[in-house]
Amino acid sequence: MSEPAAGPRLTDRQRLSWLRLIRTQNVGPASFRDLINRFGSAEVALEMLPELMISGGANRIVRIPSVAETEAEMEAARRIGARFVGIGEADYPPLLRSMDNPPPLLAVKGNAAVFRLPGVAIVGARNASLAGIKMARMLAADLAREGYGIISGLARGIDTAAHQGSLLTGTVGVLAGGLDLPYPPENTGLCDDIAERGAIISEMPFGWQPRAQDFPRRNRLVAGAALGLVVVEAARRSGSLISARLAGEMGRLVFAVPGSPLDPRAAGTNGLLKDGATLVTEASDISRAILPLTGMRAPEVLPFEDPPDFSATPPPGERDRAKVIEALGPTPVPVDEIIRHTGLHPAQVFMVLLELDLASRLERHAGGNVSLVFGEG
Repeated sequence: MSEPAAGPRLTDRQRLSWLRLIRTQNVGPASFRDLINRFGSAEVALEMLPELMISGGANRIVRIPSVAETEAEMEAARRIGARFVGIGEADYPPLLRSMDNPPPLLAVKGNAAVFRLPGVAIVGARNASLAGIKMARMLAADLAREGYGIISGLARGIDTAAHQGSLLTGTVGVLAGGLDLPYPPENTGLCDDIAERGAIISEMPFGWQPRAQDFPRRNRLVAGAALGLVVVEAARRSGSLISARLAGEMGRLVFAVPGSPLDPRAAGTNGLLKDGATLVTEASDISRAILPLTGMRAPEVLPFEDPPDFSATPPPGERDRAKVIEALGPTPVPVDEIIRHTGLHPAQVFMVLLELDLASRLERHAGGNVSLVFGEG
């Protein structure tokens, strides 16, 4: 494994507090960032969590992972040669920072230099045809030789072929479960091979067995880490089409390999082409479209626990909370509209939304929109 790249780094104490905070139930990437921005550090945010949950109307106070539990997870990472990388650090995948609510911490095993290559995601059917597998492997190998990093989700079929085609030059595997539990199990050896030149990453805890709802989260990272996403084979209802939709929402380029109208495994890719995806028959179709994007500047990173000045803004009172809750409903609305409607200071509105989120009463949607959990109000 390569040494971490030079640049800003979390201290050991910060890293421990960040991991405790993101592993706390009801704390997701969005509420994590709001907590850091409000309180200046994860350590202070951890102290404030019970009070915030009560203010948000929580039925119970969730348990915060102990220092000993979190140190045990960090030790589990060290045992397999992995580490936790924070969003402000040099070894964090640069393009993930431009996503809505990127993971504040990633478990990483391997060589982080692969993240600095312009990334292309290749995804597709688990029950892929031999032709699809050959195509995915060929595209991955050709793009890798041109200097692109190949990203995929380590699933059977197309994902596995894409990783195999780019092993020698560096590929990134994104897991839906813990980094110590590769899925499917038969790809355990492939994970080890990937980590020698590339990297495997996960936002999930060590020991986490992936569930059905974890794969869309994995797909989001696959799409977010790349400049463009290629779908080789996909049925009409498949996770690969979810990846393509997420890529489009993030402003990534979407590509598709055409297939026979008689093969149900090509129905999804052919549908993407009808909807405007770029047709691919060879690697140059992808590299020509992506080349102008390879000089993009990396987006801004999360501040390193430098507390903002909230001294001029009083905390929200009960009337303020009532105004925000009244403005919310089951239909997602932009936060800016809530601010205009209530007339409250933005910091007060964000604080109430954070309290509701920590109390499991708020849902966050794409584009920064929010709504009350169904049945609330």
